[in-house]
Amino acid sequence: MPIRHVLLAVGVAVVWGVNFLAIHASLEQFPPLFLVFLRFAVMAVPTLLLVPRPQVPARWLIGYGLGFGTLQFIGLYLGMAAGFPTGLASLVLQSSAPFTVLLGALLLGERIGRRAAAGVGVAVGGLVLVGAAHGSIGSVWPFLLVVLGGLGWALGNLAARKAAAPNPLHLTLWMSVIPPLPMLALSLAVEGPQRITAALATSLSPDAAGAWAGLAYTVLIGTILGSGVWVWLMSRHPAGRVAPFSMLVPVTGLTTAWLVLGEIPQPVELLGGVLVIGGVFWASLRRRTPAAAPKEVEPVAP
Repeated sequence: MPIRHVLLAVGVAVVWGVNFLAIHASLEQFPPLFLVFLRFAVMAVPTLLLVPRPQVPARWLIGYGLGFGTLQFIGLYLGMAAGFPTGLASLVLQSSAPFTVLLGALLLGERIGRRAAAGVGVAVGGLVLVGAAHGSIGSVWPFLLVVLGGLGWALGNLAARKAAAPNPLHLTLWMSVIPPLPMLALSLAVEGPQRITAALATSLSPDAAGAWAGLAYTVLIGTILGSGVWVWLMSRHPAGRVAPFSMLVPVTGLTTAWLVLGEIPQPVELLGGVLVIGGVFWASLRRRTPAAAPKEVEPVAP
């Protein structure tokens, strides 16, 4: 990869890592389920008006929206709202990688190689360490909710793979059309109209500026710009060269949460994080097949 493309990949990982701080800021003002609705509603309207619908079967578009767009952010936002640390959330959400490998084998009949199996095992062991460490100082439910978000991301990955969209960015944008209505209904049923109304009534005060800035960052920078650059890179380089840069997301998330929010993970949580990142990275590597030896060629006179 050219150095400028490497810098772009690192930049996207940093943008996505900072995204967890933006979510934290928005959750200070809005209920979590209603915030999921807001996030995708502001994307769905311009998408319906300006972006051509991707030529994929409706079932895979809906599956992508329900998995990646709905279940992932229900788990992530509820877990963070329940007190799960912002930096650790960026790490635990990487559970999507081992979930994708396992579900691909169970639902799509994909073969799991030894390297992938070893990486998944190490990553799962790291997640267990993080969950046990967090559960020792508080409730384990916020951790499990973020893991549920990782499962939703994995289900979305499988749906996107089956969709095989000619333009993946259009699929990503049209995915935003699926979550708003079910999320609004779920928010009204669980969080209630009074809580939503109270959040909206105070959202125009100066104290709520950070929440709106966080929402704008999540939509414009984290989703549209970040995903657009990432899809552009994936279209120009092998996935095995681009995908490992995503391991910088939890590194950025943990670092920025420490600098801005003062979150300091426990040593066991850090050890678990190293295992998660290392396991996912190892599973994402492809074993190279040895190239055939070049044949000897007689030199030709100029």
